[in-house]
Amino acid sequence: MILPIIMAGGTGSRLWPLSRSMYPKQFLNIVGENTMIQDTVHRLGNMDISNPMVICNQEHRFLVAEQLHSIGKCGDIILEPVGRNTAPAIALAAIRATEKGEDPLLLVLAADHVIKEVQHFETAVHGAIGLAEKGNLVTFGIVPDAPETGYGYIERGDVCIGNNIGVDNFKVEKFVEKPDLKTAQEYLETGKYYWNSGMFLFKASRYLEELEKYNPEILKVCRESMESADKDLDFIRIEESIFATCPSDSIDYAVMEKTDRAVVIPLDAQWSDIGSWSAILDVSETDENGNCFSGDVISHDSKNCLVLGEDRLISVLGLEDIIVIDTKDALLVADKNQVQNVKHIVDELKSSNREEWKIHREVYRPWGKYDSIDVGSRYQVKRITVKPGAKLSVQKHHHRAEHWVVVTGTASVTNGDNTFLVTENESTYIPIGQIHALENPGKVPLELIEVQTGSYLGEDDIVRLEDNYGRA
Repeated sequence: MILPIIMAGGTGSRLWPLSRSMYPKQFLNIVGENTMIQDTVHRLGNMDISNPMVICNQEHRFLVAEQLHSIGKCGDIILEPVGRNTAPAIALAAIRATEKGEDPLLLVLAADHVIKEVQHFETAVHGAIGLAEKGNLVTFGIVPDAPETGYGYIERGDVCIGNNIGVDNFKVEKFVEKPDLKTAQEYLETGKYYWNSGMFLFKASRYLEELEKYNPEILKVCRESMESADKDLDFIRIEESIFATCPSDSIDYAVMEKTDRAVVIPLDAQWSDIGSWSAILDVSETDENGNCFSGDVISHDSKNCLVLGEDRLISVLGLEDIIVIDTKDALLVADKNQVQNVKHIVDELKSSNREEWKIHREVYRPWGKYDSIDVGSRYQVKRITVKPGAKLSVQKHHHRAEHWVVVTGTASVTNGDNTFLVTENESTYIPIGQIHALENPGKVPLELIEVQTGSYLGEDDIVRLEDNYGRA
């Protein structure tokens, strides 16, 4: 049995403004109808696998849970309190996988990759099973089609066990850092180098053995972290005070570059790690002018452009090699050849203490979402959507009052000592300091307009007294 380990801890800053810290690219449907993490699970559909184990940070736990539940996959979700790179993250998963005396094959995947030739991917994974069961640590090297300087590379060595497993396989000669253009061209010409995909297959016990041999401190801290972890429903909450002492290291540095059992299987499956907006254009369907448009877009005499919009009309005229990404609160217009520098915009937003790098105007919560449609001096207006059967926390505010007007559906409102129903075109007022709660008891989404007034309207002015989602 294969246990997929899905690494979902990235922030996707190079795909700003669509991808943001609190809602990064792996949870977006940038390519296709499903989100990227859902596509990662779906491409395993023809394999004999168990429900995936996902590793993410605390802030994304409800996004992961909801998106997995919506496709019928309900595995463990390990919550990292702080990032410590891939070697410790995979160690936590391997320890968890062996807690019941089992020793599954771990298929380590990123949540934000695109693989168009799924059958080629399946063939490579099936071919890797025999190698992994023999104690090898298998990685999948992407057959390069260009002298890419944004990836690390794997140099292959001698053939490992021949072609009797159905795929080419080689001992790993060495891992190399991201090269300059001249070196990348030389790598391409030799035919002996592959892009480092960050995907692996190995037995859980073998990874722990190799980690103990080469980086015992990482394994020690990870074992202590799992022993003290709080297991709550699907979530495994790692103790921060212990895990924060763990050395930060990638699986490449910690294990794969040191072990003598590393094997690489070449993978030619139209793979992309979707690291930039130009990469999105490369994997998207385009029109006869090389354009990819999503949303309400009118174009004239434009070529090789990516234009993504949400709510309003976008018109482009006489553009070439331009990226336009329009969201409710931010607009990006960039030369296609400069999109790797989007991170500089994100850094400037951070240094200016602006919120646009972190959250969207529309914010998702485990109970639904809200959209801040207007903000002014001492007031804020939100459109709130509550899923059927969901309930917001029992809470109060020290600095603001709230006025709720139901637009569609029916709300069950707790306002002080009273609980009552509020239906369409009805309203209720919550004074400052009043204990209150909001619930959707119906079968359809509840939508309401919330008008906040007061001296301070920040989200941290919420005192949760009870909560169905462990946030109290």
